[in-house]
Amino acid sequence: MSVTQQQVQDALARVASPRGVALTNANVLSAITVTDGKVFFSINVDAAEARAWESVRAQAEAAVRAIPGVTVAMIALTAERKAGAAAPPPPPQPHRHAHGVQPVAAHKPPQSPSSPMSRQSEIPGVAAVIAVASGKGGVGKSTTALNLALGLRDLGLRVGLLDADIYGPSVPRLTGIHEKPQLDDNRKMIPIPRFGLAIMSIGFLVEEDTAMIWRGPMVMSAITQMLRDVAWGTLDVLVVDMPPGTGDAQLTLAQNVPLKGAVIVSTPQDLSLIDARRGLAMFKKVNVPVLGIVENMSYFQCPHCGTRSDIFGHGGARHEAERLGVPFLGEIPLHMSIRTTSDSGNPVVASEPDGPHAAIYRAIGTKVRDQLQGVIAAA
Repeated sequence: MSVTQQQVQDALARVASPRGVALTNANVLSAITVTDGKVFFSINVDAAEARAWESVRAQAEAAVRAIPGVTVAMIALTAERKAGAAAPPPPPQPHRHAHGVQPVAAHKPPQSPSSPMSRQSEIPGVAAVIAVASGKGGVGKSTTALNLALGLRDLGLRVGLLDADIYGPSVPRLTGIHEKPQLDDNRKMIPIPRFGLAIMSIGFLVEEDTAMIWRGPMVMSAITQMLRDVAWGTLDVLVVDMPPGTGDAQLTLAQNVPLKGAVIVSTPQDLSLIDARRGLAMFKKVNVPVLGIVENMSYFQCPHCGTRSDIFGHGGARHEAERLGVPFLGEIPLHMSIRTTSDSGNPVVASEPDGPHAAIYRAIGTKVRDQLQGVIAAA
């Protein structure tokens, strides 16, 4: 049964805003997108009223999910500060004394119930969630995340892969998955099994050429649902392929689940390393352990003559890891077989399990697993 925008609007008309008027008459709804039973829209309110609107967002989501034929409902609450509104108070300044500035004691304040990190909770059945991140795009992060997940699988772990790159999901192409996820009896999405992994991607819910023009709160809502509204089952490790950068998606993940670690992917050249440094600093600020740095596209080895060329330089990520005191996980070459197997939806660890590149990814997976050993054993 196909769902229409009119059905969604009729359902939302039965939801009252905090002012008592129907949600459809409150002038807060964005454009409603309905595609193959999947409904996306946002509720846009002033930041000062956001707390009062959260229950309305939940009611709206429940109303939309109740429409026959709706398989996924992603509804974000967008709260913006009006021009001229008071800004948050500045942080406390150091106390001045006669002999200069007396520094404030550096201690971590206790987390209050309103602290973003106080909302962290484990995903039932998942022992460890790790993020694969990069400071910039184009460094091969998604290819690394998928092959790392396969390397962990080869070590005997039960592994899931979440493609949280909302704006540019690559996992459907990298895995060759074209089907849509089904719902279980609790209306949770069932990950699609492929290569022995449990896989979920926002790309399974939208067409490949759809432009994801979403604001920050919509991204945050989508990632939260991909974490919480998916029946992950029992996993030792859930690998999350993050969007590049240090924005809403990364903070949402850190605030929602207690991440057991992050893997930073970089290429050897200075420009990429600068951005990788920012990503590493962000995870440290939110108390996420950095499991290490991977140098992707580390070198090129000619398949005909065997000559090695350091196209992007070489060793930059290793030196950066040593400088920052974090593990260096390994070097992945720029090689035709990694590219062709990725483009064909048959990643190199699965298609060439006995090859040299699969061995590299498994070696990286071993270093990651060893750091998570206590967490997995405890779970």
